[in-house]
Amino acid sequence: PAAAAPGPSPAPPGRVPAAAEPPPGAVRGAAAIREPTGHGRKTYYLYGAEHLDLANRYFDIPVAYNQPAVRRWIDYFLGRGRPSLVRYLGRSGRYAPVLGDILEEEGLPRDLVFLAMAESGFHNKAKSWARAVGPWQFMSYTGRKFGLHIDWYVDERRDPFKATRAAASYLRELHEEFGGSWELAAAAYNAGEGKVRRAIRRHGTENFWRIAKGSYLKRETRNYVPKIMALAIIGKNLASFGLADTEFHETLDFDVVGVPGGADLVALSEGAGVPFAEVQRLNPELLRWFTPPGDGGYELRVPKGTAPAFAGDGRRPASSSLPFQRYAVRGRRASLRDIARKFRIKDPKVLAWANGGASVDKGYSRGETVLLPFRRGQSRRDAMYADLYERPRRSVLRRRRYRRQVRIALRRGKRITTPSKYYVVKSGDSLWSVARKTGQSMYTIIASNMDIIRHRMIRSGDKLVVW
Repeated sequence: PAAAAPGPSPAPPGRVPAAAEPPPGAVRGAAAIREPTGHGRKTYYLYGAEHLDLANRYFDIPVAYNQPAVRRWIDYFLGRGRPSLVRYLGRSGRYAPVLGDILEEEGLPRDLVFLAMAESGFHNKAKSWARAVGPWQFMSYTGRKFGLHIDWYVDERRDPFKATRAAASYLRELHEEFGGSWELAAAAYNAGEGKVRRAIRRHGTENFWRIAKGSYLKRETRNYVPKIMALAIIGKNLASFGLADTEFHETLDFDVVGVPGGADLVALSEGAGVPFAEVQRLNPELLRWFTPPGDGGYELRVPKGTAPAFAGDGRRPASSSLPFQRYAVRGRRASLRDIARKFRIKDPKVLAWANGGASVDKGYSRGETVLLPFRRGQSRRDAMYADLYERPRRSVLRRRRYRRQVRIALRRGKRITTPSKYYVVKSGDSLWSVARKTGQSMYTIIASNMDIIRHRMIRSGDKLVVW
């Protein structure tokens, strides 16, 4: 039978404490709760799934088999989505124990590892259409807000250790803001806390399942919480769902060694007899072939037992000693800032460092040589530099064009100060189509409606001054 109220119910009290180890056939790193008493935090019993004869029915986050959306996700992952699930489970052997330990250290439920599984499938280099990155899919603004460092050299959103600490801080904040509801906290993690606050006000309830029946939250968010629950139910009962033979990746194991800033990782790897790809795998936050420059050095993860071979003498190499590519200036004159723009290097200080600390505005004449932070013999189209060649999303390009038109309109448009005619925007309308329908200059329409257009693109129902 289903629980009486929408959503999961806490586990019934009065049972024997759980064993320390999770039951066989569960994702390692998830909460080990055979019985709830003595677990140390609130636990939830999976009602409505007794017919499945599951080995593990206790969780430390809410789960709800009695919700149709959860069952649909279970059916999906056991059917069409099974190949993806198998990949997620394989990677869970490597990363879920690490994430689970950190979550527990931070005082959060271990079963939140399934949120990371839903976000990225434990893929450190995962990148969404919205430019969210890493196992916890942080946007750059949110990542920086919670202490993650992101620049041309490193993106700590891809570091499973640091990103999990940041995610724990964020999830704790969301959990407290939404009155202890993990469902609302997870929804806010996906959609943003502002969106969930507005959904609560609009629907007049703090019950996620009632809110999800409406359309205010996007379908992605309405499906997000059931997806996490479905992964948790399957992930803690692999044998029950025909996944007992899952091949987990090896447990993450490494040494840490301090190396200087600006150290050539390719050369260090070759000297230690370790494939550079393995160093990249252990340090997914490093975006380039050398460590971030600076006097502080870098704590590098290396394969177990290889630390002495990587240690070296600890001295920071001069940037001029690195095997940088060289570029001969072709125009009459160019600054490092100009050259950085040419090679899509957003931070011209990167070129300044590579060229011995020169000013970013230093000018170079035709034929003079500038060092570029690409390794000699390496294609600038190497996967390592894929971020330099990413095309913006269509929506971003559309907003850029929109803002450009607004800037031009403020210069050229004639503002209508005493309006005599208005136009109500219809679905599918654009500024150009409104101008064509009304016979008015698009720039004049923009300049006369800046109270709307300054903040956003026009929407159906907007009342625009046209004459």
